[in-house]
Amino acid sequence: MQIHKNPLFFGYFMLEKISEALTSGIKKITNAIFVDKKLIDAVIKDLQRSLIEADVNVELVFQLSKKIREIAVDENTKGIDKKEQLIKLIHDQIEIIIGKGKEMKLEKKTKVLLLGLYGSGKTTTIAKLGFYFSKRGKKVCALGLDTQRPAAMTQLETMCEKAKIKPFIDVKEKDPIKIIKKFEKDLEDYDLVLIDTAGRDTLKGDLVDEIKAIEKKLKPTYRILVFPADIGQAAKKQSQEFQKALSIDGVIITRMDGTAKAGGALTACAETNSPVFFIGTGEKIHEIETFDSTAFISRLLGMGDLQGLLEKVRSAVDEKQQEKIEARLKEGKFTLQDLYMQLESMNELGSFDKLLGMIPGLGNATSKIPKEQLAKQEEKMKHFKYAIQSMTKEEIENPDLFDKQTSRIQRVSKGSGTTTGEIRELLKQYKMINELMKSQSSMEGLQSGQLDKKTMIKMARKFKGKMKM
Repeated sequence: MQIHKNPLFFGYFMLEKISEALTSGIKKITNAIFVDKKLIDAVIKDLQRSLIEADVNVELVFQLSKKIREIAVDENTKGIDKKEQLIKLIHDQIEIIIGKGKEMKLEKKTKVLLLGLYGSGKTTTIAKLGFYFSKRGKKVCALGLDTQRPAAMTQLETMCEKAKIKPFIDVKEKDPIKIIKKFEKDLEDYDLVLIDTAGRDTLKGDLVDEIKAIEKKLKPTYRILVFPADIGQAAKKQSQEFQKALSIDGVIITRMDGTAKAGGALTACAETNSPVFFIGTGEKIHEIETFDSTAFISRLLGMGDLQGLLEKVRSAVDEKQQEKIEARLKEGKFTLQDLYMQLESMNELGSFDKLLGMIPGLGNATSKIPKEQLAKQEEKMKHFKYAIQSMTKEEIENPDLFDKQTSRIQRVSKGSGTTTGEIRELLKQYKMINELMKSQSSMEGLQSGQLDKKTMIKMARKFKGKMKM
């Protein structure tokens, strides 16, 4: 039984304006009795506006518009078939516009050279990649070769400490090749070596010479270009320049969570045939995910991405901790301490409103749930944690004590700065979750990330009106 695959964790979406326009357009198509010129014009207008606002190349936007019109006026397709064709066309064309992702396959000994200009997020990305792959059983280290930027080595060391990976740095040495020689033998002990390099405001000759010398000495498995999403269509020029200077294998796009210009970065990669390996989706150490165009488009269309959510959860949780919880559950034990650890994992995943859209069927719900309600729920989770921290070991292991001696509730309330009502709600939620965990038929579905219709109906009836948001 794997708690971290529990779909009660809520998912998120990004590129909000594109998502709203796409879902609105598809809704218009599916709800229409006839697919006529008026309908198509309305859908195209919405798509054009949102895509251009997201900095998608204008020419690509008009190509998409033209193809939609061609399908719409084709008399060989009628009724629902035409609707299906239009929806599939929108999906396929968006995939062409943003490009497809590429998997970073690790060999027995893998070296990843990260390249990019100032402020692209290379150092932070190294920590995120280190955290991501160490969670998947790889022995990871980082090599600091940015000898140009003040405090670059210190930043790398700090970030690696967060990711719990080993950094190899030399704050005094200014020659990257000498640093490589110094740590050459140490690097052989690791499955994955992530290499931080210097950046510049522009890709000039001295930087090109330096990265070529580093590349020749290290012979990296992957040469990865890192740039922020808010660079927009300028990403095309950067991709071309780096590709010319040093053949790159792919791209990692950072800051995908906070910009409407991300469409430009994605389309630029597609235009220069630079596959996207990962996208950074937030500031926290675990907020990086593999770029899967199908899943990404599903989120844009409001259809969710359960696989992406599970991947995000796996990155946030401690596998050993989860194994301990699973072992306890097999023995029929689930205490408030286990619940506390799950609350900690949820906190690592990020805010509720950021996570919502990854659950299939809930993507469109984000616009309907008030932000203050989601914030209130997050605050409630914090209060639950404070309450558990104020309990005795005996109470945590045996929550039934609160039913027998209600004075304990008042004591915990005072000690944690919460209300007695919140303590009672916590205990009520715990009992329901405990009951849910013991339902073997439900958990089989949760483990695979899928619930059959019969099980979902059964669970809905069982917990109707009990679990509040």
